[in-house]
Amino acid sequence: MALAQGSGELIWWPYIIAKYGLAFLFLLIPACLLQYPVNYEIGRYTLLTGESIFQGFFRLHRRLAIFLWILMTISFLWFGAFASAGGTALAALTHIPAGWSVRGQTYFWSYFSIGVFLIALLVSRHVYRLIEKAMMIVAGVTFVGLVVACCHPTVIEVLPSFLKGLFVPPALSQPFDFADSTKLLTAFAFAGLGGFWTLFYSYWLREKGVGMAAYQSRYQDRNSREHIVPAPGALPQEDHFLRNNYCRWRRFLLVDSGIGIFGNLLTTLMTCLLAFAVLFPQKLYPEAYQIAVVQSEFFRLMWGPLGGLLFLLVAAAFLADTWLATVDALSRAQTDIVYHVFPQSRKKGVSWWYTFFILAFTVITGTTLCFEAPGPLILLSAVIGFAGTVLFTGALLRLNHYFLKRQLPPMCRPTKMSGYLLWVAFVVYLVLAVGYCVARFLV
Repeated sequence: MALAQGSGELIWWPYIIAKYGLAFLFLLIPACLLQYPVNYEIGRYTLLTGESIFQGFFRLHRRLAIFLWILMTISFLWFGAFASAGGTALAALTHIPAGWSVRGQTYFWSYFSIGVFLIALLVSRHVYRLIEKAMMIVAGVTFVGLVVACCHPTVIEVLPSFLKGLFVPPALSQPFDFADSTKLLTAFAFAGLGGFWTLFYSYWLREKGVGMAAYQSRYQDRNSREHIVPAPGALPQEDHFLRNNYCRWRRFLLVDSGIGIFGNLLTTLMTCLLAFAVLFPQKLYPEAYQIAVVQSEFFRLMWGPLGGLLFLLVAAAFLADTWLATVDALSRAQTDIVYHVFPQSRKKGVSWWYTFFILAFTVITGTTLCFEAPGPLILLSAVIGFAGTVLFTGALLRLNHYFLKRQLPPMCRPTKMSGYLLWVAFVVYLVLAVGYCVARFLV
């Protein structure tokens, strides 16, 4: 939930609403709900097997898994843009270093926040707990702050029109700019947490020890930083233990996935409502090196200049911590895949590889964030991630509803309804991808 707040909720949905009014708002609820079956199926595989979702893809088809691995790696070469987006807020908040341009101040705070997070990752003995607590605090503060801001009379006044726009789209407030098609696709596909970020849910469940992950082997090296890595053995067979615990695990997964999906939906609805009440009348769009600045109007409406400063501080936190959570999860995934593809790599130890990837992606993203303003970089990553979404959603269908299903006790097998819902998500994502490619080609 906190990770998703750093993308669609703060940037692209407010941009779409501020520029075009409520014309595209009706897409928000379907966009969030489409992610529920995908998120759930990713969690289901890890819950039943204790394996990461990428290990499942390798079991399904090695070449497909390697292609998804490459695509995922490419898509995350630019996620330093989230630290840069957080830097726009800190630059506006502090105007430090004095005399520097807005772009220069943004870069300064981007690298400063990356440096602070890197130190925290390298010295912490319990990395996952550190990140989880930090993200919970940021998500909670943001959620409460948005609720309070939405109670302002100016916002309440437009609430009836907003609620109607959720189901009955009004006319466009201005002609649609085709240059915004990528932003609209990103807003739809990443409403909540989309793209390759969704796959990280598997690794978070493993860190929590959910389901069969609690019974996987753990390898621990000298610095006591633990990571779950593949344990030898086949997928679960007809098993009394699994049958007895599956219902309890399934309830947990439904609730845990639901908190993320519906929490993101509520947060996005509030930022869209505020964008419609505050930004749309002023035609203020979050973009370029002001990508996290114009939304400070949300809190300034409630508490004046002090509220604007408070929002900038909060925005900086949950945009920058997107980099923190992403570099950690991505390094876990890379370590897991390297261990699977190259068995000889295990001589180095899990923590060695984890640290290697942390440092590697810090250098890579610290370099790529200078290539462009944060918005275009995030969009580039999102388009690549959306292509991956189409592929791995189809792979999930095959993995859980055909390959894994045959190896499970009857009561643990996925229902037809869950299969239908995943099919709907796959078809919608595929149609969007084809439509987007055709539109870009024609133009």
